[in-house]
Amino acid sequence: MDHRSAEAAGIVGILLAAGIGRRFDPSGARLKLLEPARAGFHAGEPIAIAAARSLKSAVAHVIAVVRPAHTEQHQRLHTLLSSEGIELVVNARADDGMGTSIACGVAHTRSAAGWLIALADMPAIDSRTMSAVREAIAGGAATAAPFVGKRRGHPVGFARALAAQLCALEGDEGARLILQNYPPQRLAVDDAGALLDIDLPGD
Repeated sequence: MDHRSAEAAGIVGILLAAGIGRRFDPSGARLKLLEPARAGFHAGEPIAIAAARSLKSAVAHVIAVVRPAHTEQHQRLHTLLSSEGIELVVNARADDGMGTSIACGVAHTRSAAGWLIALADMPAIDSRTMSAVREAIAGGAATAAPFVGKRRGHPVGFARALAAQLCALEGDEGARLILQNYPPQRLAVDDAGALLDIDLPGD
């Protein structure tokens, strides 16, 4: 499935980019999403931009959920994402947890046939992994995710039938309960990037 058929299928990519990354730099002086990615096809680019480009490789319509640009760093993040042709959706409740960002993104694209939800601090996911999740959702799966061995990775796909539940998410649990109730179609991949989550500077 190419971009045109993915667009016809209505699959939307949501990049979760509203986090502060307190574990990366508790002082708040460095925004990890602006740090250069060290791995993946887009190594050297800011982490969030590398993640965005990987998501864009699989779906034509990508939005990024961001926090209000109250700092110079977040203003730069907004500018960089916009320069990639990505629509920004501001989550005024970003501090209330990832669940609110998922809900915000899904509510903004409620007419979509499904969603690929990706994390902006995962810059090294292979485009083939992204495409495999997209195709599983377009093919009728309620949820889908890549698995490296027994470990579930990202992105995670959700079908339109779960829109109301996604829009009701709160807190930091993300969509964990939904995935418990609707176990994802397991897509076996050989992609270390599907597990590489940048939490600390050493990552």
